This record gives sequence, C-alpha cells and structure tokens, in this order.
Amino acid sequence: MSYQALARKWRPRRFADVVGQDHVVNALRNAIRQDRVHHAFLFSGTRGVGKTTLARILAKAVNCEQGPQAEPCGECGACQGVDEGRFIDLIEIDAASRTRVDDTREILDNVQYAPTQGRYKIYLIDEVHMLSGHSFNALLKTLEEPPSHVKFLLATTDPQKLPATILSRCLQFNLRLLTAQEISGQLETIVRAEELSFDDEGLDILARAADGSMRDGLSLLDQSIAFGDGSVTGQEVRDMLGMIESHHVDAILRALAGQDGAGLIETVAGMAERPIDYSGALDVLLTVLHNVSLFQILPDAVAAKQADSDLVKELASSLSKEDVQLYYQIGLMGKRDLPLAPGPASGFEMTMLRMFTFSPDAGDCAGGGPSAGGATSAAPPGTTGKQATRQSPRIRNTSASSEKSSIAPDSGQTFEIVKKRAGRNGKNTADLSLSDPAVWAAFVEDSDFTGVTQELAMNLCPKTYDPETRVLTLSLVAGLASMRSPSRQRILEEKLEAFCGVSVRLEIADDSEISGETPAMTRARREQEEKDAALKTLMDDPAVQDLVSAFDATVVPESVRSGKQQRNSE
Repeated sequence: MSYQALARKWRPRRFADVVGQDHVVNALRNAIRQDRVHHAFLFSGTRGVGKTTLARILAKAVNCEQGPQAEPCGECGACQGVDEGRFIDLIEIDAASRTRVDDTREILDNVQYAPTQGRYKIYLIDEVHMLSGHSFNALLKTLEEPPSHVKFLLATTDPQKLPATILSRCLQFNLRLLTAQEISGQLETIVRAEELSFDDEGLDILARAADGSMRDGLSLLDQSIAFGDGSVTGQEVRDMLGMIESHHVDAILRALAGQDGAGLIETVAGMAERPIDYSGALDVLLTVLHNVSLFQILPDAVAAKQADSDLVKELASSLSKEDVQLYYQIGLMGKRDLPLAPGPASGFEMTMLRMFTFSPDAGDCAGGGPSAGGATSAAPPGTTGKQATRQSPRIRNTSASSEKSSIAPDSGQTFEIVKKRAGRNGKNTADLSLSDPAVWAAFVEDSDFTGVTQELAMNLCPKTYDPETRVLTLSLVAGLASMRSPSRQRILEEKLEAFCGVSVRLEIADDSEISGETPAMTRARREQEEKDAALKTLMDDPAVQDLVSAFDATVVPESVRSGKQQRNSE
C-alpha cells in the first residue's frame, strides 16, 4: 500500500476527534440531537482548521444508518462511504475550478431528485467565494428554499467576498485559529501512535511554525520525519526550517543586556554561516522578549512555560522593563522593514544595531554626551546612570501633573465643595451656588453639550440668581447674540435642572462687561497656565540646560505645549 500523508491519514472522522473547534462542534451536535438541522451551513476560516472535515462529519452524522445522531457510528455503509469518498449522495464541488454559471445550473438541475443511498443529498461546495456573480445569483433561490431532502454545506477562506444575500441564507460558523498548545498536543498523539522518536522542543517549534493551521502542522511533521530519518528533534527541526539556534538567541540577548557591541556583531556574523530565516529569527527573539516582559510583570504566568526559562529569568533581572519594551518594538519594526533591506542578513544586523544604539544607557557606554551627563548629574546619590536616565522623566511628569492639578480642579469636586458649604450653612444648594461662575463652569463641563449649544454655554457667565422666582440671569459675551434661541435655552434649563435638582428659568442678556469668567475664559486661562508650567518644567530640565549651553540654543515658547494640549491636537 502506498504511503498516505499524515494530514489525510489523521483527518478527524468523528466530532470527538476535531481539535480546537468546540464552539462549532457543540452547535452541530445539538442541532442534530434536537432535529433542527438547517438546510444551509457556511464554514469559514483560514486554511487547515477543519472546514471541509466538519462538513464531511456532518454529512455522515445526518446520513448515518443508525439514524441522525450527534456522533456518526463510522461503521455503517453511509459512514464508510463518506470516509472512502464513494458516497453517491455527497456531492463535493470545487468552486475554484467550476466558477461558471453553467456549472452551477448543471448542479441545480439535479437538486430536485431524491437521494439514492442516504437520507439527505448533501452538496459540499468548497472555496465557495470563487463562484462568479452569475453563479451566486443562480444559487440564491435554491439555497433559500431547497427541497427537504437537500442540505448545502459551504466552505470558504474569505467570507468577505460572499454576497450578503448568500450570507443571510446560511448558518455561519467561523472556525478559529488553533493555539500552538493544541497543535503540539495533537502532534504528540500522532508521533506516539506512529512510534516515532521525538522531543518536546521539536513539536513545540513545529506547532508555532504551523501558525494556527493543523494541516500545516501535520505537513511540517511529515517533512521533519523525512528530514530527521524517522525522528523529530528540536535541532533537526531548526535546521529544516532554517531557524536561529538557541545559543545564538542567548548570545544576542545577553550581549544587548551587557551592552557588548562587539559580541553582538560577532554573533550576528556567525549566524550568516548557515542558511537562516531572518524573519523567523526575529520571531524567536520577540517570543523570548515577550516572555521576559511577562515574567517581569506576572512571574507566575511563565513559571513553567518555556524551556528557556533560565534565560528568561536572567534577562528579567538584567534588563529593565523599559529596555524590554523598547527592544520588542524595534524588533517588530525591523520585521516589517526586513523585505525592504538590501539583504535579509543586513536588515537583521541593522535591527540588532538599533536595539543596541537606542538602549537608554547606550550613551553612557559610548562615552556619554550632554544629555546623558545632565540626566546623571540630576540623579539622587547612590543611583546608577541607567536608573537616573529613567527616573528623570518620571520626576518631570509628576511635577507637571501636580502643577496641572493645582491649576484645574475637577468640576465634580467643585460642585461637591459647594454642596458641603450649603449643608453647613443650612441653605438650599441652588440658592447658594448658581450665581457662582465656578459652578456654572462645572455644570457646562459635566453636561456634554455639543455644537452651537456648547459654544453658547461656554460664553455665558452667571450674574444674579433670585431664589424665590428661581430665575438665573446670565451675561452673554458681546457679539454672540446670534447663538441665542428658545430651543437652546430649553436645553440649558433641562440640563441645569438635572445637574442641581432644582427647576431654574434662565434669562440671557447681552453685556459689554462681564463681572466674572465664562467657561471659555476659564479654559483659555488654564491652558495658558499649563503651557507656562510646561515651559518652566522644560527650562528647568538639566538636559535642556546643557543643550542650550553647549549649542547656544534657544527655546521657542510658542512651540511648547502641555501634555493635555498635545493630546487634544492629536
């Protein structure tokens, strides 16, 4: 008997054998058990996740001679016929090769005829998105109202290309990508059953290389068995895939942690002596960096996860969290830009140089500079240059935030203070506060006005409040009378009642002189104060002072923005 590929030999034949698609399997089982099998199913997902396999198992389950059951028996004539590809009532159609409308009409001409062997006639259309527009139109009516003896099972890797009219007529099941653990577990089951020698590292590498596809994993397993002469080991799989060796990963990351530029370049040069998939090498480095970052933040999450846990622990203690995040981001950008490099080797080497160069303490190691010296001189006694570099931004951010909090208190806090004062004085909240411009500003900020209504509220300032008539008189900035309207005034009154719990009538008057601050004036003042505080913080920074001194530089005040202003502009 000729050799059968593992992907075919180990194709699941029962729902229980399907890996990683429990959400679909449970739905299909329940539908069969409750005798609520829809006439049209659409299975979507990437290659090798089980779309066609699930469709065939469903065809067996509904045509099983033991009766429609949640798990096909696998022994009757119908089940064996489906498994062997000779069940006459299962019509499998490759839409990629039969895209014409004439092919579709030929298929539909036979829909009316009753099944020959089974309970149902099953049409399994694979890669259904490849059908032409006319073919979809020809299929529509039959797909919506087929004969009771017909079931349609559609499979596609690209459901976005299907017309909405087709999608609306089907039960849609989206098959997910399988995890590396799920693929590795299935590969281990197979190699044990095949009585092959293996190690866990080799299977883990194959599972990650499969990229969520079980079929790809089984194909890679077939390849590795042939490459390793019947064995699947980590070293052999790495050689087969052209992956970076583990000692190279260790050397690169330790060189980055120790700021050993010569060792880093030597390691990269050594990698070029054998065929290397540099994109895959970056993937391996990123995986280790991810584990390092995870270990730094949640040590228990990776306690027994990786074979390189010793390396992860070592790097977690020798690298700062900021370093790891920086290296990870540079690695991602390098992977994206790798096809644009003159060569994969030079692109990989440049990515490593970026990691080395842009390390926060690289300037100190290279002899320092004005900014490095300034950051170090500002550090507390007993801290290293690396620590000082990282502490200074935190100090600046803290001072800026405290400055902001003293300038712009929260509006909700303002009103709460007003209510407490009212309670101590035994007065009504509205009687005490509604004439206060600060409370009006808090009300405007809290009410989420939009459009012209917001502009109107922002340019009003309380003038007087009569507690007996509950009339609040407001002054409007001169020249903005066109913003006033009865509808906008009603909106303001409704929002004000919800804000303070008292029904208040508003009277708006145009004033050339306003006694207090409008919310717009308050916002402008606060932004200017925040800008002044940001400028002061910048000018007090030792690094900036060193730059000004060394290069006779000047700071343009108009170019300085506070953090809040920057975010708003973005």
